[in-house]
Order: sequence, then structure tokens, then C-alpha cells
Amino acid sequence: MLYTMKIQLERKEDGFAGQTYIVLPTEAFAEYVEHPLVRRLYLTDAGFFPQAAHHYRERPDGAEEYIFLCCTRGRGVVEVEGKSCPLQENEALCIPRLRGHRYWADEQDPWSLLWVHFKGEDCSYYPLEELRVCRFTAPETIHRMEFLFDLLFQTLEQDYALGNFIYLSQLLALILGETYARRQDTGATALQNRQVTRAIRFMYRHLDQELTLAQLSQAMELSQSSLSTVFRQCTGHAPMDFFTRLKIKEACKLLRSGGYIYETAQQLGYQDPYYFSRVFKKVVGMSPRNYQKSAIQSPEPTKPSSYY
Repeated sequence: MLYTMKIQLERKEDGFAGQTYIVLPTEAFAEYVEHPLVRRLYLTDAGFFPQAAHHYRERPDGAEEYIFLCCTRGRGVVEVEGKSCPLQENEALCIPRLRGHRYWADEQDPWSLLWVHFKGEDCSYYPLEELRVCRFTAPETIHRMEFLFDLLFQTLEQDYALGNFIYLSQLLALILGETYARRQDTGATALQNRQVTRAIRFMYRHLDQELTLAQLSQAMELSQSSLSTVFRQCTGHAPMDFFTRLKIKEACKLLRSGGYIYETAQQLGYQDPYYFSRVFKKVVGMSPRNYQKSAIQSPEPTKPSSYY
């Protein structure tokens, strides 16, 4: 109760040292909102409030736009229709439009806040109505967010040309993608993903060879059982099955480009073209010859679901 009273006594909406605060005059870009690359996502206000002591905002009836808040330092609280969501360093949250809310900086450790108000057709593709606090666990993520906002501010300070509004829309999509779509893996999961990524890159460099599980495991400095377990968890396939599918995918590209079956088999490390044909048919569902014929008839032949 004492904390709430202090907030009510010392309210400050803006005017912070070193702040960035940009409001777009709607009349200047009203015609751009109908452009297909702008109407998907477009912002109306954006800013950065560093160490925003006594910062307080209250909108009993909500706002017409979604409000994205990203805390880069310190902490604060966001309250939406009575639901309280603490927000601290390396966390972000989006306040849904038309929902009453208020938010404020912590008295002892006030937040530094990147924020943007936005609308658009693509808003429905993000979980913006869930009032979800997203934590950036990867150390470099908050730096990417700051970089994206820096580009956004630089663009906002330029003229109101259509190209700039298209660029702003794309930057906003990157900010939301960084928050809601990009994986924030840490610990064991991140390690497993790095191991599998290294293994797949190794496979790509050796598509012309008959790679074995023992060779792959040795290159990855993992036991065969450990590599197999990690690979299945991340891809759903055993390592050598995945490698075979990569080979056949490359074979499809070569055959669509007019390559001969025998030469394609040789390029991918298959010394026996008949064995290559059997493997190809098992993965794709048709022989290399029939696949090549279908590719000539249709530039993008339908592939069975088992292909990938």
C-alpha cells in the first residue's frame, strides 16, 4: 500500500534526460496505411526513456494501438485491467489495445524503457492479447533489440517518404519476431541445438562422400549414442537418415537442372547407380527417371510428405 501511495504522489509521464520520443503526425502518412507493405504493421509513436524515475502512465480506457514495452535496465510494473505484471531487465510485454491499464517504474531501480505504439493487419499473427512477459535469456538478444530500435529511431527522424514507412513496418516485424518467434534457448537445449547445427553443416560439406555415423561422431567429438539421441530430439530423424535425405534433396535439384542419373549418383558419393535409384525411390516415392520426367512437365512437382 505504501508503494502505491508513493507512485500516486510522484507521477511523471515523460521528460527524462536523454530520452527519445517521436510521435508521427497521422495526417502525414494516412495515405500510406493502405499500402500492402505498410498496412500489415505500422507504428504511431515510439520512444526510449532511460532510467525513467517516477515514470507513470495510466489509460483507464486503454489505447487504440498495441503498446510494446521492452525493459533494458531496471524494473517496473505493468497493470492491465487489474492484472499485475512485473517487468524487469531483459523482458518485454505488449499491452493489448482497448484495455485499461497503467504502468510505472520501480522507485529504487527505475526502468529504462524502449516502447512503440502500433497497429496493423499482421497483429493477429502474434500473441499480443495474452499479456505475456517475454524474457530474453540469450545475452545478445537485448543488444539486437536496442540495435533494431536505433534503426527505427534513425528512420523516424528522416522524411515521411513511403519507402521509410515500408522500412519501419519491416523493422517492427523484426522487433516482434525477435520477441515472439525467435528461440531463446539456454543451457542444455542451446548446447544440443549448436551440436546438431554443427553436424548438419558438416553433412552439407560432405554430400559427395559416403559418410558414416562413426565419422560424424568423431568429427563432432560425441559418442555415437549421444549424437543419435540429440539428433532425434532436435530433428526427429537419426543422423544417417537425415544425411540421406539431404543427399536426395540435392539429387532432386541436380535432376531438375537436367543432370544425368549416373552423374548425379556419382556426385553424391553413390558408386552404384542402382543402389542410388533404390534409395531415391524410398525417400521420394518414385524413381529418379520418373521424378525427372515429372520435373520437365511441371517446374515444381509435388513431393510426397515423407520427402522432408
